[in-house]
Amino acid sequence: MKRSTRHILPALFIILLIPQFSFASDGNSMVEQMMLLVFQLALILFAAKYMGKLFDHFHLPSVIGELFAGILIGPFLLGKIPLPGLPHGLFGDFLFNNPTAALPVSNELYAFSVIASILLLFMVGLETDINLFLRYSFPSIVIGGMGVVFSFVAGTGIAAFFLKEPFMHPQALFLGVISTATSVGITARILSSRKKINSPEGVTILGSAVIDDVFGIILLAIVIGIAASKLGMMNWAHIGRTSIKALSVWLIFTVLGLVFAQQISRYLKTFKKASSIGIMSFGLALLFAGIFESAGLAMIIGAYVMGLSLSKTDLSYVIQESLHNIYEFFVPIFFCISGMFVDFSVFNNWKILLFGIVYAVTAYVTKMLGCGIPARFFKFNNTGAIRIGIGMVPRGEVALIIIGIGLSHGILNEELTGVAILMVLVTSVMAPVQLDHLLKKKKSGVAKGLMVDEQIQTDYSFPSTAITELISNKLISYFQNEGFFINIIEGDNHIYHIRRLNTFLTFQFLDTMISFSTREDDIPYVKNIMYETLLDLNQTIEKLKAVVKPEELKKDLKMKTSSGNGKTNFPLDKVLDAKCIIMNLDADSKEGIIRSLVDVLNNNNSLLDAEEVKQAVLERENAMSTGMQHGVALPHGKTDAVKKITMAVGLKPEGFDFKSLDGKPSKVFILVVSRKKTAEPHIQLLSEIGKKLFSENAVNKLLSCKNEEEVRNFFVK
Repeated sequence: MKRSTRHILPALFIILLIPQFSFASDGNSMVEQMMLLVFQLALILFAAKYMGKLFDHFHLPSVIGELFAGILIGPFLLGKIPLPGLPHGLFGDFLFNNPTAALPVSNELYAFSVIASILLLFMVGLETDINLFLRYSFPSIVIGGMGVVFSFVAGTGIAAFFLKEPFMHPQALFLGVISTATSVGITARILSSRKKINSPEGVTILGSAVIDDVFGIILLAIVIGIAASKLGMMNWAHIGRTSIKALSVWLIFTVLGLVFAQQISRYLKTFKKASSIGIMSFGLALLFAGIFESAGLAMIIGAYVMGLSLSKTDLSYVIQESLHNIYEFFVPIFFCISGMFVDFSVFNNWKILLFGIVYAVTAYVTKMLGCGIPARFFKFNNTGAIRIGIGMVPRGEVALIIIGIGLSHGILNEELTGVAILMVLVTSVMAPVQLDHLLKKKKSGVAKGLMVDEQIQTDYSFPSTAITELISNKLISYFQNEGFFINIIEGDNHIYHIRRLNTFLTFQFLDTMISFSTREDDIPYVKNIMYETLLDLNQTIEKLKAVVKPEELKKDLKMKTSSGNGKTNFPLDKVLDAKCIIMNLDADSKEGIIRSLVDVLNNNNSLLDAEEVKQAVLERENAMSTGMQHGVALPHGKTDAVKKITMAVGLKPEGFDFKSLDGKPSKVFILVVSRKKTAEPHIQLLSEIGKKLFSENAVNKLLSCKNEEEVRNFFVK
């Protein structure tokens, strides 16, 4: 399928569904409401995913793309365009019929957003490293706490000024709470891509973000309690009682959750399957969310507490992995629906626009200064302090959840929602770009060596990627047999978190290296498990050698291939370009032939690194010659130095000894290269080429071609 066709299909699918709306009558029946809901969800998923991919392509947070998707298709823009059966649009009908509603979306759609927010904060709690928080608690409390104080006071003050209300007004306080949020996910992504998670700055940012979340959630609980009271009856005694109630409920359930975490873990383990454990743990998060809401606090606080409780158990990563697919479904819906709350027409009022700009700039500066200045007192130099300050700036998902809560409680209106989301957009787009630029610099961020207990890295190098992958798979099997729980953090970079009770390590394999990141007292364990793995593999290979004869297998391959009929359903026209065909190879060595074929691919802009591709093909060739029969050779390899699966064809009518199966010179050389980290039909392509060249007559027909286009037609027709 062509790329353009692939992107057109979702839009075409939605367009074809539009006539279905013409069957709708008044939209009051349950069936019609559900029909509308599923159409809305379908459009939200497509819009959020595609916009998220677009932003990710430009190295911007995908969550901001999902937010923009909601703004575009929401009830204030494209969502209000009339459709057959829906005179006010797919998303505008509810707002038209309910102009005084607190939210511009239906209750059913908002319910999906609420479930998503509970799941999101549950996962944030699971990802919180309690041990990291305790180990670096003092600098984290100071840095995170000061960031909260600076941003809360400044955000509330700016809001009170523009609203012309007292500092303790609920709307002003709520905007202050929104400005305290920090998006751990956005910052952690930048730190991970630059391999700075375990750096002094990375550890400090993550530890401070935990404090930020804790303080922010406590403030949210207090402000919701204040907002629930009559403003005219407000006094400091009432504020005190509200604060004590919020703190008490939060602390009691947090302490109980942490104390009974292992008992909860044992209960969840009775469900055996990882998927069941994940679902039941989310059920507990929903239960806590309901309890906290009934106590007058936000549901997300209960979800966060349950996630925080389970974060100290060895099930933490199992739950995260088992809920990953549900997370991928719900969370884009949440961000997209959050974008639907934005009515940019409110910025037609220059006072509101000025309010939004000042609020966004204040939120940016106060968080950077509030976290950066205290960092200077913990042996960070100016570079390190700025990195920490910028790393704490993005607001992202947590701020959006708080905005949704403000809307549902009637605290925020359309104007204030626009102001708050403008701040989220500014901080979440600008800060990651700046942080990435700062982390590129090699300069240390500490003055004279900050005493950060970084994990020790232990590396093992191997001669080839295939060997590294084999050993890695065996290591994972060993860890599982030892009772460890394994979670894939980054599939593309093969990063795993491995945990059992108090033992925790990070394991990564990339190309020809396996790297462990552990505490110092876990290094002996790492060395022992590596030794046992290598010994076991060595014994297995020795036994394999005794029963497996590669030459016999290759002869069997010859027999299977020769039974083909020459027809193929594989789209060879997608991988073979006429520009990648050499009619007369003049190289007179195996390496020279491979180099010529690699060069023609490189000249056609198909490769990222020609030398790396050549080495990958030669590595496979050195293991066993790819010379087949009837004068055909199929040199091939897998490497991420190629943009996508591709092939090149070279003809050498006089032939060259490529150590083929039948001992005859090879005259047709077909190079196939595909990526390692992306699923591509490498073996299928080789098999289909074999079908095309199943006989000596087929080879002679190919050699009789007069030009590159005829050669290409031989394969694609």
